[in-house]
Amino acid sequence: MQKTHTRDVKAVLVAGGAGYIGAHVCKALALAGLLPVTLDNLTTGKKEFVKWGPLVHAPVSDAGAVRQAVSGHGVSAIIDLAGSIEVAESVSDPLKYYDNNLAAKIGFLRTLRECGISAFVFSSTAAVYGEPVRVPIPESHPLAPKNPYGVSKLAFEQVLRDFHAAGGPAFMALRYFNAAGASPDGEIGEAHDPESHLIPRACFAALGRGPALEVYGDDYPTPDKTAVRDYIHVADLASAHLLAVDALLRGAAPAAYNLGNGIGTSVGEVLSCFARLGWPVPHRFRPRRAGDPAQLVADSAAARRHLNWQPRYAGIDTIVRSAYQWHQANPLVAKSVAQ
Repeated sequence: MQKTHTRDVKAVLVAGGAGYIGAHVCKALALAGLLPVTLDNLTTGKKEFVKWGPLVHAPVSDAGAVRQAVSGHGVSAIIDLAGSIEVAESVSDPLKYYDNNLAAKIGFLRTLRECGISAFVFSSTAAVYGEPVRVPIPESHPLAPKNPYGVSKLAFEQVLRDFHAAGGPAFMALRYFNAAGASPDGEIGEAHDPESHLIPRACFAALGRGPALEVYGDDYPTPDKTAVRDYIHVADLASAHLLAVDALLRGAAPAAYNLGNGIGTSVGEVLSCFARLGWPVPHRFRPRRAGDPAQLVADSAAARRHLNWQPRYAGIDTIVRSAYQWHQANPLVAKSVAQ
């Protein structure tokens, strides 16, 4: 675990801490000697993932629960991972995304200001960039999201900027690329329901617990004609949140940072990785989905420079192995595969 200097922090409130990334963030906080206080309504989060601190079973819009959690546990900073995350669903049900990812957060910020919170780390996304005009993508890239999910995340980033200018907390928006993998010790892993992400779906297919993997598109302008993404290990994402909290409490200016390895890996290369490790993935090709870019690769130099962030699990073999071994050991995990 990367060293931080959050000596004056007693506790951090993690909204959405019962989710996949949130649980890894809570674990990282606990390993750093801090108390993670999970705020989660458990709509998609899993109670069994709350292992390192108390659970406040409530949505971010419950002002009373937020106040009690902050005052009762001596919370000094907020990490916000709450919200809805499925791109396709955001297109079919945009109001859900504008409600969960934007409207519900307004009262949350107001309550946090009343509580005197001065540091807010926000879980954002590479979807704020839309179709890339250059790769790798720096934070200065044009912001042109192509779906309500990306729009809702970008809109809340703007809310945080405006709120800070008016006296609200300092913030950092961490723009994730493709989160993947499971904790290196096998304690927690990825368990969405339905599951739409490539690597867990490939695990299900390789383990015979789901249908053949559907690969969307084999006609992209990439070396093997499949889409290229930047896969970042979830434990490396978690470490960045601790560094962001520390930086904010030390007076860092508000900022947005990409979190990725800067390594483009195609779907075909992911499948080759599974095969190389001894777990071939049954799969079939489907037409590419509208709006899917050919390549999404991060330029994360700013996070490395300003946060001293150094990914430890960058190789695709490491990411795939950790995911597969976790799914292999957890046969009853939710595995509904989005069609």
